[in-house]
Amino acid sequence: MNVLTLDIVSDVICPWCWIGKRRLERALADEAEAAARLDIRWRPWQLAPGLPAEGIDRRAYYARKFPDPEQRRRIEERLLDEGRSVGITFAFEWIERVPDTFDAHRLIRWAASAGCQPAVVEALFAAYFTHGRNLGSRKVLLEVAAECGMDAELVARLFAEDRDRDLVTREIAAATEMGISGVPTFIFAGRYALQGAQPSATFRDILHRIEGTGMMAG
Repeated sequence: MNVLTLDIVSDVICPWCWIGKRRLERALADEAEAAARLDIRWRPWQLAPGLPAEGIDRRAYYARKFPDPEQRRRIEERLLDEGRSVGITFAFEWIERVPDTFDAHRLIRWAASAGCQPAVVEALFAAYFTHGRNLGSRKVLLEVAAECGMDAELVARLFAEDRDRDLVTREIAAATEMGISGVPTFIFAGRYALQGAQPSATFRDILHRIEGTGMMAG
């Protein structure tokens, strides 16, 4: 069976990335044949690179990013509405810190080898946006790994040995070199890029077009 690759460049503290994931999943539920051939690979991106290991206060961060309180309120209200439309509960009031997500991206990379990358990605989004857990904490990341069936002792050892730091750094740099400037970005068959949390109908249309042109990767 031919495989259609889909690389999703995202960050686990990006609310639109979670919304985009859910919209894609709704499209795939209607396209069972394409979904069966899809190889989804989650790729790293950092919305807030260079944060200290302990992260920074979320309220202070967004006050600097969006100085107008009314603008912040409108953004959050829109995200709450968009989230509800795809079954997501955003609990922004529970989030205390904006974390450094580099270790979370390493965990996502290792989850691919463990065969549970989709579950880990979903669990990280939920941990941050619904439960307000600190994704910069390795303790939290180990708990998520264990909840998704990964070997927490192995993951702890990989963190202790500082594995794959260079690989994740290179992947982030490669995304920038490709011209990616925002997330989520969905790259179909290594050629066709779609940026943003597009409607499910847009994903369905792209899948039809790609299949029609035979742009499949084995």
